[in-house]
Amino acid sequence: MIVKTSRFGPLEVDDARLITFERGILGFPDVCEYALVQTGEESGFYWLQAVDREDLAFVVCDPRLFVPDYRAPVKSEELAPIDLADPDSAQVFIIVNKVDGLLTGNLQGPLVVNVENRKARQLVLSDKRFSTRHPLMRLPRQREMSRTG
Repeated sequence: MIVKTSRFGPLEVDDARLITFERGILGFPDVCEYALVQTGEESGFYWLQAVDREDLAFVVCDPRLFVPDYRAPVKSEELAPIDLADPDSAQVFIIVNKVDGLLTGNLQGPLVVNVENRKARQLVLSDKRFSTRHPLMRLPRQREMSRTG
């Protein structure tokens, strides 16, 4: 399938990389179809690109890359809509944001994907141990280019 993106132009996306959020993602309840696009061969970051909105994409990653003991306390009834019986068999992503020179992750709103059927939902955790802006990593400073005349 060809997915139009504002960042990369048209992309060929394998159907196995399409994910359906029946209720959308917070703030975008009517946008349900997304493509998971890898940012690089060695990268742990992905673009979650809306299929029908080329201007809508989120950077996501597996939270355990930065918080190895992260486990979202999930109730089985929260997973029933995506036909997932065992939370341990899910793929979990978090949305990543850039705040100043820092990448932060939303540990309070994980994206849970049933890898068998590619149905997904965003959970909203009430557990106060988790933040919507958990620091993940500091970005390297870019050197300012100076002009010599």
